[in-house]
Amino acid sequence: MTDEEWLNAFVTQWHLLADLSFSDLVLWRSVPGTEPGEVFECTAQVRPVTGPTALEEDIVGERVEYDPEHPVSVAWMTRDIAETSDNALSAGIPVDVWAIPVLRNEQPIAVIERHTNQMGMRATGALEENFIEAAEILTQMLMRGEFPLVPPSDKALAPRPADGVLRIQPSGTISYASPNAVTGFRRLGAVGDIEGEHFRQLTRNLRQGVESMGQTVDADIDGRLSLEFDVEARGASMRFVVLPLWLEFTTAGMLVLCRDTTDLRRRDRMLVTKDATIREIHHRVKNNLQTVAALLRMQSRRMESAEGKEALRDAMRRVSSIAMVHETLSYSLVEAVAFDDVCDKILDMVGDLAASHGTVRARREGSFGVIPADMATSLSMVVTELCQNAVEHGLGSSSGSVDVLPRRDGTTLTVEIRDGGAGLPEGFKIEGRKSLGLSIISTLIGDLNGTMTLRNREDAQGAVATIVLPLPAGAS
Repeated sequence: MTDEEWLNAFVTQWHLLADLSFSDLVLWRSVPGTEPGEVFECTAQVRPVTGPTALEEDIVGERVEYDPEHPVSVAWMTRDIAETSDNALSAGIPVDVWAIPVLRNEQPIAVIERHTNQMGMRATGALEENFIEAAEILTQMLMRGEFPLVPPSDKALAPRPADGVLRIQPSGTISYASPNAVTGFRRLGAVGDIEGEHFRQLTRNLRQGVESMGQTVDADIDGRLSLEFDVEARGASMRFVVLPLWLEFTTAGMLVLCRDTTDLRRRDRMLVTKDATIREIHHRVKNNLQTVAALLRMQSRRMESAEGKEALRDAMRRVSSIAMVHETLSYSLVEAVAFDDVCDKILDMVGDLAASHGTVRARREGSFGVIPADMATSLSMVVTELCQNAVEHGLGSSSGSVDVLPRRDGTTLTVEIRDGGAGLPEGFKIEGRKSLGLSIISTLIGDLNGTMTLRNREDAQGAVATIVLPLPAGAS
């Protein structure tokens, strides 16, 4: 891991140190192009959730030059913590400042400055003492390159110190439990004092099931590995993140962050149920449309009029194209369609319908990308009608090729449908044509605020239809 990657990993977790120390943290980096330690620039800043800020303004981008009295310069040069605890005033607020060198291979790569607002510090109690003790251990681990730890798998559910904290001694005994942590254990069914209990045994007794995030709970709650797991009991759930704490040569036990995720889990289950319901609706709509298409096919076989048979086949084809969109949506978690699959199925259907007259090679070159569901149905109908027109009129229901060439340019989708037929007659104009297919195409493209042109190809024999459609913001 490079120094840059290591610092980025630290910044993703440094809120833990900020919350435990009740302090603002500032990351100072030596400016490239200057002598190391000559000029520093603030590249990141975080404020604590557990206490008041000591820095009223954002200082990211500010620079400081080397000053033998400045804590950042002292920490960089001495490779040790530089502390000012004389309650120096910052914007009228007494602030303690620690400058902590970040070392890799015994060389400084950055300095973390810790600003603590002394005016807003809470009265010292068990919570404050345990938070500060854990912060000091993490600070020493940071200097030795042992912090950051393994990041949580789901940052949205990851607990923070304000959500709940347990302090576990090397023996596995809980020496401190914050009020929020105690409340969470009560919801899980714990009785009696949490402090003094053995953490592994307590979680084993409570759980109906422990969901481990990549490791086994019983084997790994021993202070050696960071671990993440969920406990569910009595309709409640809590997420735990176990962080090992290390002194220079021995373990200092563990810090356990916990968060009551009962409401979040309930919301997630509701969303999963909603998604499943929507997918089932799309699946049933697809089945119903396929039934309609099958009925139209049966009806066309019983008709003696060639014109009536053709009309029913066209209706069957249009219904089938809509069914393909709903089939794709029935497998998706979002109301959007990967339209390439839909287009390929349409081309297969067009080729099958033309097989009785000749061999048609229908293919797609390029990608439609993801299309919003409310746009996909109309687009599938348009592609179906234009491909069918290319087979019937362009190729004269004989052998040939039909190519679909989609292209995205920012917020615009352009689709060309080319055939290798005889081309359009001299003086052809799309306006005034009474074809049902062209009427459907014009109406749908108008609803999509798009445009269409139909002309002869310049690169070869045949015709090309070009559709230009605006895409909504966020379509990918």
